[in-house]
Amino acid sequence: MPVNETLSQYSDWSYTTAVAVYVLAMVFFLVEQSFGRKGRQAAARTRERARELVGAGAPADTGTAPPPVEHTGQRPRRDRSERLGRMGVALTVLGVLLHAAALLLRGLATSRVPWGNMYEYIMIVCLITVVTWLVVARKFPVRHLSAFVLLPVVILMFVGGTMLYAVAAPVQPALQSYWLVIHVSAAAASSGVFLVPGVASLLYLVRERHDRDPAAFARFGPRLPAADVLDRIAYRTTVFAFPVFTFGVLCGAVWAEAAWGRFWGWDPKETVAFVAWVVYAAYLHSRATAGWRGRRAAIINIVGFSVTVFNLFFVNLVTTGLHSYAGVS
Repeated sequence: MPVNETLSQYSDWSYTTAVAVYVLAMVFFLVEQSFGRKGRQAAARTRERARELVGAGAPADTGTAPPPVEHTGQRPRRDRSERLGRMGVALTVLGVLLHAAALLLRGLATSRVPWGNMYEYIMIVCLITVVTWLVVARKFPVRHLSAFVLLPVVILMFVGGTMLYAVAAPVQPALQSYWLVIHVSAAAASSGVFLVPGVASLLYLVRERHDRDPAAFARFGPRLPAADVLDRIAYRTTVFAFPVFTFGVLCGAVWAEAAWGRFWGWDPKETVAFVAWVVYAAYLHSRATAGWRGRRAAIINIVGFSVTVFNLFFVNLVTTGLHSYAGVS
């Protein structure tokens, strides 16, 4: 079926505009992170609590109990940084709409599901990441950390739209199967969600290190949410993504049996995906075990995300195997 070049061009324009909107939103979130009320209050609580404990002869701790609130009968006035943060959310939602439009137009232009090459796969992974973060930011007080999630998204989309860009075209005959819809969509959905706990675990290590040694990350650490908040975000998003990832791996095995006559053949893509599955299973097990919560569990989560990124780029672009469908010339 011929490709609709007009829709393909509109898709590319929507993609580029979405990246630009994400960058602008990221700037607004950085301003809120640096100068906003949440960041200042978190830093003030950390310093005040540390001074109280040290003055009482106890080791410095960085509790996050909020200070008493004085009720004046008036609604607290939002400062300029917080307004910029709300504008950042609005821009992020606009970016998601443009992002989704780019994906939809790509599918309409090619008359197939729009995840048949690396460019399209990165597009859907990043879209799922941003949507997941919007849900997380609504449930947890972490909106001012949005720039740390948008940064890898913008980097991935820039790489995908430049070095990995593929002209809209029908997929290879080997991919013309209904399993492309099921298997790849599950893999993309889980990979997109996994980016959020990866970032949350990195920030957890920063906050936890600052809690143990207030001199470490003295300017950045106090502005982060409490370590247990970041730990819950990482755990709950991983719990959501892991069954989807497991489903994607099982569907891949079924597709492999139908296409190549075997469920498993230790292809590089299969092997690294299995390693990632084992790492995330170890994270969930360690997180559910009292002795392995906290820092060690966060490190395992980061390792799992690193393996996922390695599987996305190195295995697809460097190694040679049966899954060489990156669409990069």
